Order: sequence, then C-alpha cells, then structure tokens
Amino acid sequence: MINKLKAKGTSGMQNFIIILAAIALFAVFTVINPGFASSGNLLTMTKSLVPYAILSLGVTFAIATGGIDLSLGTVCFGSAVLAGALCKTGVTAEEGTLWLTIPIILVVGVIFGLINGFLVAKCKIAPFIATLGTMLVSRGLTAVVAEASRGTSSAVKYPSTGWFQKIFTNLNGFPIGIVWVLVLTVICMIVMYKTKIGRYILAIGSNEEAARLSGINTANWKIGAYVLSGFFVGMAALFYAAVYSTITPGTGAGQEMHGITGVIVGGTSMAGGSGTMVGTLIGVFIMSVLKNGLPACGLQAPWQNFFTGIVVIGAVLLDIQRTKAAAKVKKA
Repeated sequence: MINKLKAKGTSGMQNFIIILAAIALFAVFTVINPGFASSGNLLTMTKSLVPYAILSLGVTFAIATGGIDLSLGTVCFGSAVLAGALCKTGVTAEEGTLWLTIPIILVVGVIFGLINGFLVAKCKIAPFIATLGTMLVSRGLTAVVAEASRGTSSAVKYPSTGWFQKIFTNLNGFPIGIVWVLVLTVICMIVMYKTKIGRYILAIGSNEEAARLSGINTANWKIGAYVLSGFFVGMAALFYAAVYSTITPGTGAGQEMHGITGVIVGGTSMAGGSGTMVGTLIGVFIMSVLKNGLPACGLQAPWQNFFTGIVVIGAVLLDIQRTKAAAKVKKA
C-alpha cells in the first residue's frame, strides 16, 4: 500500500514538473518574440498539434508494453493516400466519396497495427525491426497503389472546405480538433486505467513473464495494444488530411518521431509498465511549442533539430532515472 502511494506521488510530481516546464518554455518564447502568443500563431500551433497528439496517444499503448512503433508516420500518411486513391477522393465532384474514405482510412490503420502486433507477439520479432519493416512496406505500397488506381503517383487531395473541415479542423473559426484530442485523451485514460486491456498492457510491460504465468494471454493482449495504436494512426490521418489537404504518396517518414517523442517527454517509460495519457498530451504540447517557438526566435533548421534532440536525450535520461527510482520503491 505504501509503495502504491509512493508511485502515485511520483507520477503526480512528474506531471506537475512537465506542466511547469511547458509553461516556462511558452513564457520564454513569448518574451523573446511577443508575436509567438498571438491568436493567429496559437491557432496555427493548435491545428498542427492535433495529429501529433493523436499519434502519441495511440503509441502510448504500444510503448507501455515495452515496445515501439516506427511505422506511425508512413502508415498515417499512407492510409490517407490509399483510401483517397481508392475512393477517388478529390476537392470537387469526388467529395461525395468521403463517407467511404473515412472508414477505409481507419481500417488501413488497424490492419497495419494488427500486422505489427502479430509480428511482435506471435513471430517474436523485435518491435524495432518489425515496425521498421512495416514502415518500409507501407511507404512502398502507398506509392504503388496510388499509381495503379490513379495512373499517377501524384498527391491525393482532400477538401479544404465543407463538412470534412468542420468536423476535423475548423468549425466556424473554432479549432475543433483540440476538442477531439481532449475527448480521445479521456477515452484513452479510461481504457488504460479502468479496463482489462489497459491493466494487462501495463502488466505485460512491467513483467511479461510474470503476466504470462498469472494466466494472461500476453501475445493476444500485446497485439491488442498495437491494434489500438493502429486505430489512432488512422484517426491522426483524418486530421492530417483535414489540416494539410494534400497528401503525397510515400511520405510520412520522420513523423513517427514526433509521436514517440511526445510520449517520452510526457513521462511514459520506454521500458514499459507505465503509461500516462495526461503526460503524453503535455509532452506533445512541449514539442509543439519547441517546433513553433524555435523558428519564431530566428533559429535555422539545424539549430531547431539540435535543441529538439537535446530535449529528447534529456527525456530519455530522466526515464532511466525514473526506472531506477521505481525499482528502489518496489524493493522498499
């Protein structure tokens, strides 16, 4: 009981610290460039934050098992391209096919999540290698299918106005995407902390062998974690399509780091066994502030990458320290 209270106290302090870090970072950029806090920039930052946040919420489940998903970015963009190409989605006459495009995007994300989970849980392939393979497969498949269905590998375009935009990005000037993020965060918290799948995911991440010996079908529940991640990849694809309108086949490489970084910075352990959805959301906010604040300070792209890398390394080092501290608490 005492150990549980200590763990809860550590988690609460951790969230408090990263909230303070997010506020301090935002304040620093505002002081350096007052325009950073302008309503226009905040609106732009909010729109760009939404897809990353949804990616991060989903991959938190996979990371909580002690795994990883490197296919996030290419599958996200690929599902939007595949569904758009198959349904001939466009900005004018074809807009009526969106009702079919949307579920296909989600299904593609789930299928890739299922494949990732099967390779990791059943085939016993290391998550890094398995998801690296599906990342390459999705990138190539996207370009091939797009060219076969459209006769060209050119970009797939989604409507920049109309009901699609109102649902996923801009409802009469209000950034509706942030409402989606908050609702999905609450749902993820319920799934992670109040349902069997969440408890089993955390148990697998803490000690997979112990979970197996206690009667948990670790393989199936691990697959479930990757399927959840894949579903959120599909959800993120909808918001990418709404925000950027034009999705190019074969792209998305590197986007997975935005999602994974938010999870790490937010406090979820790469060793597995823990997952904080609130922390993930704050971590994504911190990375979004960095992404938008560094250019606002006049720093060129190399310096932006440098400071972002420093933050990621710092977050991993903190994760190592948290893991050691947690191990001491368990022994106490």
